[in-house]
Amino acid sequence: MTYSSSTQTVPPVPAVPRHIAIIMDGNGRWATKRFMPRFAGHAKGVEAVRGMVEACVDRGVEYLTLFAFSSENWRRPADEVSLLMRLFVTALEREVAKMHANGIRLKVVGDLSRFDQKLQGMIANAERRTANNTRLTLTICANYGGRWDIMQAVRKMSEANPGRTDFSEDDLSAHLSMAYAPEPDLFIRTGGEERVSNFLLWQLAYTEFYFTTTFWPDFDAQALDLAISSYQQRERRFGRTSEQLIEQKKAS
Repeated sequence: MTYSSSTQTVPPVPAVPRHIAIIMDGNGRWATKRFMPRFAGHAKGVEAVRGMVEACVDRGVEYLTLFAFSSENWRRPADEVSLLMRLFVTALEREVAKMHANGIRLKVVGDLSRFDQKLQGMIANAERRTANNTRLTLTICANYGGRWDIMQAVRKMSEANPGRTDFSEDDLSAHLSMAYAPEPDLFIRTGGEERVSNFLLWQLAYTEFYFTTTFWPDFDAQALDLAISSYQQRERRFGRTSEQLIEQKKAS
């Protein structure tokens, strides 16, 4: 199923975000603050992912998207990148069976061609195994970049329509890596930074932003509730006026 763009139609506004997207920032700084190696923070961050999946299921969130490794993260020290890849493999080995048993669908999006064949195979198997689960769709963005996503969508759209030039937003969005999910209602970034860092550039057009200084390993269910509470206080107009929303409520 392909979802409509928020710039083309006004989407529903659920009280609890249907789709939450998170940049999980601060793992390394969490560890450094405790005089531990940075990798210990990344390992602790995997535990936080497990807790966040459970919290989202409990609150009725349908889609959870996590930025695990950006296309720019290859610039990090080679030993840290190698450790992150090994952690990814370990997480898949340990968590996929649990996710499947709990009705979690796993998707991994990004340019996966740069990963080794073993990891690519594990990702493909995990996606196949959980494909029919409907309780929550967990998307892991790995070697992902928003500009990469738009460019690969343009390429696929052009290849599917040779000679055509009159494309619409819907034509392009159908080829985005997350065409299977609605646009995020709520974007969260932990760790104190306040930027999107090339994450879901197309999809975040009308998403509500929430920034927190809490490091990702400490971002728990209570912290999620604070983010959702902030979201619930927003007036989501999608280009309309406050007066229009008032009239709409009166008419409904």
